[in-house]
Amino acid sequence: MQHILAVDQSTSGTKALLFDATGKLTAASSISHRQHYPRPGWVEHDAEEIYRNVVEAVRSVLEKRGARAQDLLCLSIANQRETFVVFDRATGRPLHNAIVWQCRRGSELCERLIEGGQGDDIRRITGLQVDTYFSASKIKWLLDSRPDIRQAVLSGRALIGTMDAYLVFRLTGGAVFATDHTNASRTLLYDIGKLRWSKKLCDLFGVPAYSLPEVRESSAEYGETTVDGLLEQSIPVCGVMGDQQAALFAQGCFSPGAAKVTLGTGAFILLNAGRHFRPAEQGILTTIAWVYRGETTYAFEGSINCAGATISWLQDQLGLIDDPSASEKLATAIPDNDGVYLVPAFAGLGAPYWKQDARAAILGLTLHSSRHHIARAALESIAYQIRDVLDTMAAGGRVPLEVIRADGGVVHNAFVMQFTADLTGLRVRVSTLQDVTALGAAMAGALGMGVYSSLTDLDQMPREFVDYSPAMAPEVVASNYAGWRAAVQRVL
Repeated sequence: MQHILAVDQSTSGTKALLFDATGKLTAASSISHRQHYPRPGWVEHDAEEIYRNVVEAVRSVLEKRGARAQDLLCLSIANQRETFVVFDRATGRPLHNAIVWQCRRGSELCERLIEGGQGDDIRRITGLQVDTYFSASKIKWLLDSRPDIRQAVLSGRALIGTMDAYLVFRLTGGAVFATDHTNASRTLLYDIGKLRWSKKLCDLFGVPAYSLPEVRESSAEYGETTVDGLLEQSIPVCGVMGDQQAALFAQGCFSPGAAKVTLGTGAFILLNAGRHFRPAEQGILTTIAWVYRGETTYAFEGSINCAGATISWLQDQLGLIDDPSASEKLATAIPDNDGVYLVPAFAGLGAPYWKQDARAAILGLTLHSSRHHIARAALESIAYQIRDVLDTMAAGGRVPLEVIRADGGVVHNAFVMQFTADLTGLRVRVSTLQDVTALGAAMAGALGMGVYSSLTDLDQMPREFVDYSPAMAPEVVASNYAGWRAAVQRVL
């Protein structure tokens, strides 16, 4: 049986994984990369380091299985989405570190655009908030700050791409410069209704459209690769997707109203919004879920800044736990939160508030409060934020939900999963596979290579889940959530 080689290039590292045609993971290898913080609020990655890590991770996973080119159907890519890199067209070498989605250096420009009344127009075209979370403001910052890079871009010598486009270019030896719709839709430069780069927004941000990649479907082919000579013959590059859309795809959310939450450092909630582009409720994004056979599926998205990061804070900053798994034991040692709430605005508040100047706070402490209450409040805050996003998505009754699919590292915390089910009133279906984003890209690759003939066919792939059902009394849910809402108002 041939395998699909998937590369999952994330914010913290790069994984290479082998999946068989049924979606079973048979081998994996991962390599971390350095995080660069040149100034407070600025985040960069060395794109050359990341490319070399891709090659080394692939080398390692092939050696584990003894796999060769003839054993591989294709190579698929899932990636951190808004991070971009400017690189030389002739050599593929980066002209500057990749500027990461977490980086805040474009904030002043975004504030000026909002104050100038351009936010609604940009949202109408892109489905996104005007925020430096997305690529465009930081691309403009780089071109304005580095005249040599601006000249290279204007002359056509340099190209601008999200990490998938950069990796495709490098892996194909410069033969293909292309991205997919899911990544293009995260740049603040893409018209998600017309499926093309927006001339109006490219002009607004000073980005020449000819420096941007061709946009293809996620299950399209993106040239061929030997992975820098590792393989004795070329294999197709097929299946490219931004990581969160890849998770939605892997979770089988193919019908309108199906939703998933990926719980890692932050939390990303995506809900299949169907085939018609419509603005989401205020505070929620509209993005492209995927394009398949010329038909676009859209998604509503809510991004939560701190989920697993809040648990890490308990360990690294407060020293309350020695391991993330210990947080559950602390939280369940008491019967309830006793009115203690933690609003984890350590990096501002994301959806649906989008208050980047909000600061974290613990409220409701008394002399009776202990580290158990703080730990419980931290874990509960993850579920409260998920409910905030889902309630906003459901405003107007347009998206009735019965179940939400969950994946990511935090799903191993049974307390968080059960409390999420209780707070939302939904069944929470947790994937037992940790590498869901990579699987989503591999599934898109399998679709493109003809292993599966349709999304319906693909939906028959076996998946293993653990379900959590609501069990808390409605009046207790209402009291808990009212306390959370009051706490959030204190920090806004």
